Amino acid sequence: MLLTLGGLAWGLFIAPADWQQGDAVRIMYVHVPSAWLASAGYFSLALCSLASLVWRHPLADLAAVEIGPVGAGFTALCLVTGSLWGKPMWGAWWVWDARLTSVLVLFFLYVGHIALVRAFDDPNRGYRAGAILALVGVVNLPVIKFSVDWWNTLHQPATITLTGAPTMATTMLWPLLVCAIGYSFTFSAIVVARLRAAVMERRIRGLLLASAERQGVSA
Repeated sequence: MLLTLGGLAWGLFIAPADWQQGDAVRIMYVHVPSAWLASAGYFSLALCSLASLVWRHPLADLAAVEIGPVGAGFTALCLVTGSLWGKPMWGAWWVWDARLTSVLVLFFLYVGHIALVRAFDDPNRGYRAGAILALVGVVNLPVIKFSVDWWNTLHQPATITLTGAPTMATTMLWPLLVCAIGYSFTFSAIVVARLRAAVMERRIRGLLLASAERQGVSA
């Protein structure tokens, strides 16, 4: 929370405005980390699904279930802030740009996974169906990443890459990185808290079931 709030305060109130976009650029301190976490969260969801299908690890199933709503929330935040950014820049709240459309598909994948894992009376069937959907949906992640390079889109290309220097001023880059780190910790903390609650719920359910069976035998 300290990193997230500190980064947002730095970006929204202290960092300079962009020479071309003006103060509208400040939405990036919310939008860009949300976009990164939307994709990273789905990649984590896919890794848990792979562990579930290959090693049948029960904790992987629970982790996938708990990552889904958090990732969907960050993806929704990315889409909303992207629309707020797009209106003054492009003159429209939404355009069927390749990057925007692929992120919308990512949101639907999250929602589909959330619904699918809860659609069966047998939880294991739901976990398996959700894991298959998550792994199939991974093909959308490269589309999101490289859509601005593959097609002629309105969305600007990446300003931070692994192969070159950032194309933005350091006075704007540092608060953005602080926000990204804070968002990452926040995402992880929410998932861990949800996972701990799910594990405790499963243990309590098992104890209640065992208690009911003992009472039935004694009766």
